[in-house]
Amino acid sequence: MIVAHSLRLLLVTAAVLASPVCAQTTPDSALDPESPMDALPGLGVDWPDMAKSLGPADPQDASAVVEAEERRYSVMIEGIATAERAAILARFNALSTLKAGEGKSANAAQIDRRAREDSDLLDRLLRAAGYYDAAVDARVEAGLGGQLQVTLTAEPGVLYRFSDVNITGFDQANVEERALQDGVTLAAKSAVNVDDIIINRDLLKEKLNDSGYPFAKIGEPDVVVDHDTQLATLDLNVQPGGLRNFGTVRLTGTKLPFDARHVARIARFKPGERYNQDGVDDLKRALIATGLVSSASVEPVPGTDEKTADIAVNLEPAKLRTVAAEAGYGTGEGFRISASWTHRNLIRPEGAVTAKAILGTQEQYAGGVLRQSNFRKRDQVLNARIGFSHQNRRAFNARSFEVAAGIERQTNIIWQKKWIWSAGFELVTSDERDIVGAGIARRRTYYIAALPATLNYDGTDSLLDPTRGYRLGFRVSPEVSFQGSVFQYARGQIDASAYLPAGKKVVLAGRVRLGTILGAPSDAIAPSRRFYAGGGGSVRGYGYQAIGPRDIANDPDGGRSLAEFALEARVRVGNFGIVPFLDGGNIYNRVYPDFSGFRYGAGIGARYYSNFGPIRIDVGTPLNRQKGDSRVTVFVSLGQAF
Repeated sequence: MIVAHSLRLLLVTAAVLASPVCAQTTPDSALDPESPMDALPGLGVDWPDMAKSLGPADPQDASAVVEAEERRYSVMIEGIATAERAAILARFNALSTLKAGEGKSANAAQIDRRAREDSDLLDRLLRAAGYYDAAVDARVEAGLGGQLQVTLTAEPGVLYRFSDVNITGFDQANVEERALQDGVTLAAKSAVNVDDIIINRDLLKEKLNDSGYPFAKIGEPDVVVDHDTQLATLDLNVQPGGLRNFGTVRLTGTKLPFDARHVARIARFKPGERYNQDGVDDLKRALIATGLVSSASVEPVPGTDEKTADIAVNLEPAKLRTVAAEAGYGTGEGFRISASWTHRNLIRPEGAVTAKAILGTQEQYAGGVLRQSNFRKRDQVLNARIGFSHQNRRAFNARSFEVAAGIERQTNIIWQKKWIWSAGFELVTSDERDIVGAGIARRRTYYIAALPATLNYDGTDSLLDPTRGYRLGFRVSPEVSFQGSVFQYARGQIDASAYLPAGKKVVLAGRVRLGTILGAPSDAIAPSRRFYAGGGGSVRGYGYQAIGPRDIANDPDGGRSLAEFALEARVRVGNFGIVPFLDGGNIYNRVYPDFSGFRYGAGIGARYYSNFGPIRIDVGTPLNRQKGDSRVTVFVSLGQAF
């Protein structure tokens, strides 16, 4: 017997398989309590005879009592082979009315109806998996603890396979048929599985879209099943729709945050390039990532000629103003509270202006920041800032005014780049106090001009929480300082970190940092521009800036060179983690570090892996502490230590 399965029948089955549909919900209240119960095949336990227990009564009333008595039940499925069991059971559990009420009380009529519905459901799922001769039987038996056990027993029968798979229409495309069919698993002897048909149909469309055919269509699958031979044939027609190149960007919407020219700048494709769907999908993600739109529709539309496809972009604006606040604490740094107001598009396009204030135990700040994203090209950022600050550290007391600007090539989750860089300038005037000689405090005013630049390489597998690979970072800042006389020096720093998986739940991570200042003695350099070590982002276990040379008052003096390392094991279980660590480092007055006199800190940290990155709590202790060092330090922040 040959049965032709129309597209409608196939897609109904596909919808059952592919959609996270809720359990079937035919209401029990729709049953007529006066109607006789349908027989339940295999019923293995009698319902209590409530008429006898209640004494003589109207037989109709007794029947109603028996039908209305409620019992809890559990569900079991038997007879499904291991190969298909996981996929079929997952869908059955999502759609089953028996599963929806499992463990809850139900009467005989309800269980009968649910069992019949789920028998039909399991039969459809088996047929969709290629078992066209499947049969399902239901029975109810006494279970443990007074519950009922509902068992659905399946007899799948023979797995039907394709005798022939015909995919036609490739001759209309100027792309090799073999390239388009790479990865397609449908072929003669393949199982007649609706999942496979849908997956391969979508794969063909994806490959056509990525090969320059934005308007490709895949016809509905035509499956013909022969129950006599237990074989089937599949016909699938491809309509490429014409090879296209990218055309222009068409922008629509209300109160648009930027124009079509800026959208084209964000896109990673240019007009005239071969169309590919990946570029369109990337543009949509990048538009959402600007934070200036709440939703974005990015679709190809026919261009001005038959060889192009324009990109229609419809944007809905997002709220542009944000008020934020944060608070933190670090041993040696004290409390720190900051508040900010941001307009994310005050200077168009994408010019975010932030006014920020900080109130802390050792730091106060007021200033403004401009961050113009996608400046002249994708992921290039223009930064500018101006601000007044007061820092009252153990090492120095500084009242400063700063103006700075620069350009950076940024990395992000959408496009994690191997190489990133930044370059800019800083103009700083700073009135600073430190301690000299026999505990004499002195205050000097510095005027500093600097040209800081960075170059970083990222070879890791994740921007926020790497598990393998390594990173290298270089920073150099030539500076001119006027304090009594004009002199020049240069600050340089190298950072390197590596990540190695040690099993499925453990990552070993290590970090090294080296720094030097060339061209001037420590005493001539402003205290705020010297190197310091210690704290949550440095050597944990020690307070902020607590490592290195100290003055007569036992306060940090800073230095011209630095050396640090950190080792930790990141053990993750679900959304939580434990991180034992060992850090070490020191500051030197020499030009280059000689790696002597290291201070070591050790401890353990806790991590909570949220959607926006790990939340970190580290508790450390100095292993060879000096006078004045705390025995325990605590650091709380967002993100891994390195």
